[in-house]
Formats: sequence, structure tokens, C-alpha cells
Amino acid sequence: MKQESRLFEQIALKIRNNIKEGKFKAGEKIPSEPALMELYQVGRSTIREAVKSLTLSGILTVQQGFGTKVNAVPAEPIEQRLRSSDFEEINQVRALLEQEIVRLATQNRSDSDLNAIGQALEKRKLAIESESRTACTNADIEFHLAIAGACGNRVLNDLYESFTLIIRDFFAKRAPSGIAHFAMSHHLHEALFDAIKNRDADTARQIITTILNNNH
Repeated sequence: MKQESRLFEQIALKIRNNIKEGKFKAGEKIPSEPALMELYQVGRSTIREAVKSLTLSGILTVQQGFGTKVNAVPAEPIEQRLRSSDFEEINQVRALLEQEIVRLATQNRSDSDLNAIGQALEKRKLAIESESRTACTNADIEFHLAIAGACGNRVLNDLYESFTLIIRDFFAKRAPSGIAHFAMSHHLHEALFDAIKNRDADTARQIITTILNNNH
């Protein structure tokens, strides 16, 4: 079953790429099942699953009496688009996400969420003490991801996880060398944890703004 699942996902990706390349044009029908089976050298069930997944994602539309047509040219994956974007733009959007994430976290955090945030904060402190830049980066990202997990909104959490790929890249390439900037901002991270724990949304949003303005 796992192998079959991987296969239809591969075919769905090939169809997406063919649409993007203009082989299948928006508004037109895609080829018949037998034609697709021959084109991609797979069985009927794999084609049906691939078409179904593309229909659910809005790329294809089934019209009665017409067939399955191309609804839209698929957009490039969010992670790929983020990687080609200007970092200042990314940071602006990240700031908007973080503002809402910390606000929701003050409302929705559970005791287990606080435990996860607290553990990440402790790892951040230990990483600073060990003067390990890699450990600092990992713990800092884990801390912010734990807050995203506490916000209670899965879409926001998923979006933020996508942004962490770019944030990690920033720390690796553009952030000041060493661990000084992690150390200097640690008190802000501790204060952010306290604000979330105390359900103080205004303070939490002020602190995250300060953190982001300093790119820590």
C-alpha cells in the first residue's frame, strides 16, 4: 500500500509539471484514462488516485458531460517560493505570523505546551553556555516552533514550519558569527515565555516585535 501511495503521488507531480510546462492547458480536458496510463506507464488505479488528488487540490475539475479539465496552473511549492524571496519580505511576513501566533498562544496554551516551550528555552540557555552556534540555532528555532504549536491553529503552525527553513538558512549565512546575539536576546525569550504563561497577549506581542526587530 505504501509503494502504491508513493507511485500515485509521483504521477500527480508529473501531471502538475506537465500542466506547468503547458502540455495540458488551463480550460482544456486532460487525456483519457487509457491515454494517461500509456503516457505514464502505470495502471488505471494509480491514474485515478493521481487525478483524484489533483482534483481535491483544485488543479483539476471534473465537469459532467465534458470530462476532467485543467482548472489552473499549479503554483510552485511554498518552500521553493520562500527560498527565492527577499529576506526582508520574508521577515515582514514572519513578523505578522509571529504576532498572531504569540497572541493565540497566550489564549490557547496548555500545560503540556508550556512544558515544551520551557524545555526549548532551557536548551537555548544551555546552548549559549556551551557556546555552540549550531545548538543555539536549533534551540532558538525549537523554542519558536513550540510557541507555534501552542497557538491552537494548525494552518498557522504549518506556515510557520515552512518559514523555519528560511530562518535556519538566515542564521547560517547572514546572522552575526558566534553566539553573542543569542545570549543578548535570551532575557527577551524568557520574558516571552512568562507572558505566554501569564496569558498576557499585549506584552507577548511587544516582546516578539523587539526580538524580530533585532533579527534574533
